[in-house]
Amino acid sequence: MKLFDAHCHLQDSRIFSDAEDVIFNAKLKGIIKIAVKSTTEQDWQRVGKLSRDFDSLNPSFGLHPWFLAIRSDDWEIELEHLLNSYPQACVGEIGIDPNTKGDLGVSMDEQELIFLKQLALANQFKRPVSIHCRSSWDKLISLIDQVSPLPSGFMIHCFGGSLEVAQELVKRGAYLSFSGTITRPNNTKAFKVINNIPKNRILIETDAPDLLPHGLDNRLNEPANLLHVLNRASELMNLSAAMIAEQTYINACRFFNIEN
Repeated sequence: MKLFDAHCHLQDSRIFSDAEDVIFNAKLKGIIKIAVKSTTEQDWQRVGKLSRDFDSLNPSFGLHPWFLAIRSDDWEIELEHLLNSYPQACVGEIGIDPNTKGDLGVSMDEQELIFLKQLALANQFKRPVSIHCRSSWDKLISLIDQVSPLPSGFMIHCFGGSLEVAQELVKRGAYLSFSGTITRPNNTKAFKVINNIPKNRILIETDAPDLLPHGLDNRLNEPANLLHVLNRASELMNLSAAMIAEQTYINACRFFNIEN
């Protein structure tokens, strides 16, 4: 059984120094591909180094909406340079979020402008996009419509919206990625969504080192815990874990333009 962690942050300072062991542990569990998403300019070089050091990793470069206040004046130039330098790289993690959890965010108007600029780069370089969104689904759909179509596709990481939102996004070519949040007992949306969107649009992820699956007492999450997401998806969909593993692996390879 092969698995693909479609979204995590191995460059995070809490886990970066242990990356080799974390990747080894993941491979022991069958997670043979891992997509690593940057969030700030400060970690772009770490993401690049990880992708050079480990063949199993797929890099993404972008600016997360929570940290836009610390971007440099030259961020667009540097992002364009990285996309030139890493032809396998995607754009992400980018997005919009009215609650930026601290003082490193910016207004929604500014978020939207930066989001659109990053989508434009994704279109220019024909790269897939990993998107963060919470509590702004109508605005996200409106922004995507401004730049549609996104020829290389986009994924919504840790999807937590309604079925109606999911269907609107899938109409626009989205892949929806499900994380450890679906293991939480109070998550009632996941059953309806995951059972009513096309199976070829479903991804699974850990968002490591955050979003530890329910019931685990580890301090930090890691890609090896993707098995817990897989098993919960199997329960919700009433399908074998092996079938979902195969489908999501194929989906992720297609999305990230990786030969399967």
